[in-house]
Amino acid sequence: MSHIEGQNEVPPPSGPVLDAEGHFHATDAPIDLSEYVFEDWLSFAFFWLLGACVFYQFFTRYALNDSAAWTEEIARYLLIATTFVAIAASVRRTRHIHVDFLYRLVPAKVGRVLSTLVDLVRVGFFAVAVVLTVQMMQRMESLQMTIVDLPMNIIYGICAFGFLCATVRAVQVTVENWQRGFSVLERPDYEIEETIE
Repeated sequence: MSHIEGQNEVPPPSGPVLDAEGHFHATDAPIDLSEYVFEDWLSFAFFWLLGACVFYQFFTRYALNDSAAWTEEIARYLLIATTFVAIAASVRRTRHIHVDFLYRLVPAKVGRVLSTLVDLVRVGFFAVAVVLTVQMMQRMESLQMTIVDLPMNIIYGICAFGFLCATVRAVQVTVENWQRGFSVLERPDYEIEETIE
């Protein structure tokens, strides 16, 4: 989990971008999919299922003039699934919105304490969200979806899974920030590499 300098930097072009005749020459940066992990691919799959569902809805409504009634509800649930699974991916990359202005005004030691407190509160928040979602699943175990005859606990289960993954990733980020000695809150100019897997 150590930081690798320059891991995501794009190499400089090997030759001139424009040749003597004014033709444009550029080479693409190499594609590296190794930085993506389970929750990235799962949220990506939900996203494409959502896209297929919305396309099917559009096709049946405007091309066949016979709209499939289930597509709107399922599209809504796929959007929920995409969002809640992607939470863990955002936590792993520390991509959630945060305010770092205060850390410029306080001494470094105070900033370190506040940053650690933020990390611990984040872990606690996601852990509590897992517990609350599981409790909701227990209370609504007999509830069915509106149009499709499936239990709503499928959706709540995906939300609980997303929160659980986010909790694990938040713990990993907290440990990494502690080992590194700072977080992106304290040094927003520092580019956090993809070190958590």
